[in-house]
Amino acid sequence: MTAPTDPTRPVKPPAKPFRSVWFDCDSTLSTIEGIDELALRAGPEVAERVARLTDDAMNGSLPLERVYGARLDAIRPDRAACEEIGRRYVARAVSDAGEVCAALRSLGKRLGILSGGLRACVLPLAEHLGIASEQVHAVELHFDATGGYAGFDVDCPLARSGGKPLLLRRLLDADARPAALVGDGITDLETADVLDRFVGFGGVVTRESVASRASHWAAGPGLATALPHLLTPDETYRLQHDPRFGHLIEPPASPPA
Repeated sequence: MTAPTDPTRPVKPPAKPFRSVWFDCDSTLSTIEGIDELALRAGPEVAERVARLTDDAMNGSLPLERVYGARLDAIRPDRAACEEIGRRYVARAVSDAGEVCAALRSLGKRLGILSGGLRACVLPLAEHLGIASEQVHAVELHFDATGGYAGFDVDCPLARSGGKPLLLRRLLDADARPAALVGDGITDLETADVLDRFVGFGGVVTRESVASRASHWAAGPGLATALPHLLTPDETYRLQHDPRFGHLIEPPASPPA
């Protein structure tokens, strides 16, 4: 059973159904930060430095481009390490992420992942959640012939601040709108002016810089707390009366007017 949404922030259901719903990956679909997990493999000193840089970037203290390359140069993740982190993403998925994604798909919504993480790591989680690989947008790594680290796509917008809204402007054609995104970090909040709705998510970690500025807030602990912000009254009613997904809706919805 999902927890109630934040009572201090009234829920305003969308006027029209969202055609597409996007998710951040780290601390949204999964409870881990992939880059920090990679850093742990490189030793405690690297892990501490990378965790600090990640937190500064997600809270908005430093622009993402200031930390992105520095973290990867310190870690130098190879192909085997990325495969391991992909398995951890799946093992540490937010408990109801699969059900929420299935519920949204049952309503005909297109789902995608927009992440500043590494695509090689994110793809296994997307497959686990039933999200098509072509709808997964993250940073590509380069590997040498032995699978060793050989850099990353420095031109990828997702490796810098302001990159998510830039990429969304390219992705959101008429068939994808209205569109919403759920995420926990400052780079997710940046999409608010591009999307029809941004929903801040605090189920894994609450970042005050996001929580204080997001017009729509899902307190967690599960992703189902985002559903009231993503569904019209008719859609909520349909899910509540679907035996597969009714438990995700709390309290029970009234029939739409």
